[in-house]
Amino acid sequence: MAVRIARRLAGFLATLLAASFVIFAAVYAAPGDPAVFLAGGRDKLTPERLATVRAQYHLDEPLVVQYGRWLGDCLHFDLGRSFKYGDQVADLITARLATTLELIAYATVLFVVLGVGAGVLAAVRQSTWVDSAVVGTTTLAASVPSFVAAIALVSLFGVQLGWFPVTGSGEGFAGTLHHLTLPALSLALGALALISRVTRQAMADAAASDHVEAARASGVPEREIVRRHVLRNALGPIITMCGLVMAGMLAGTVVVETAFGISGIGSLLVNAINTHDFPVAQAVLLLMVTGYIAVTTLVDLVHPLLDPRVKQEARTA
Repeated sequence: MAVRIARRLAGFLATLLAASFVIFAAVYAAPGDPAVFLAGGRDKLTPERLATVRAQYHLDEPLVVQYGRWLGDCLHFDLGRSFKYGDQVADLITARLATTLELIAYATVLFVVLGVGAGVLAAVRQSTWVDSAVVGTTTLAASVPSFVAAIALVSLFGVQLGWFPVTGSGEGFAGTLHHLTLPALSLALGALALISRVTRQAMADAAASDHVEAARASGVPEREIVRRHVLRNALGPIITMCGLVMAGMLAGTVVVETAFGISGIGSLLVNAINTHDFPVAQAVLLLMVTGYIAVTTLVDLVHPLLDPRVKQEARTA
């Protein structure tokens, strides 16, 4: 187990290092010169002013040198200062991170409860109209992009029915739930469809195993078979997929937060890209990639504990 953890941590650090370089290089390869923005625009730009700004922010150095300087600062938890606001990037992210995490947590609860519930229902009622209805509904939900779902939810429940607010994140526990219901639902729709399919297939595979047939032949009640034998053996792939989907939701908040006017990490990234605020864009992208890699690594480590068959296969290999 210690060797497995060491290998996964080494892979985590190597992947994160490669991703950080790609993020840094991609942001600086984007259209627009950050020196022009820092100098106050083209109207106030002179060659001397441009050279001074480049030297002040080390933009005249080679890309590899700039990356090394930026990476060293990140390792010391110094993410730099925002070009637009002049504040520390870490402070900007900290002020908005809680809202994004609340949105992700709410969406996770929705897609886990509804997705697993729909998958269990489809598996128990397999080859019936219930199964067909669940599969058809989840297929439709998976085909709808997040921004389309957001617009539809705002139009129906926010504008026409007036049940939910369409902007902001609210205050207090009840206010936050009320404000984030539509954003969380639009973020969770695609994940809900995926989790329901994975749950249905995992339970179908578990139901076809020999020990389930033996328990059914022994007269064990069907409810006990589903709960103790089928669902329990299917939890491994279900929990693994839930973790992977939750890890990818941090990037999915970009569209949802922008559509609902939520001041979170996603909207901060959009504003940073539009205003060429490179330090903020780099820091937010690095945070998203770090969160995704960390969660996927954790899921990879926990999976053998959830499903002993994976551990046994690893030993055999």
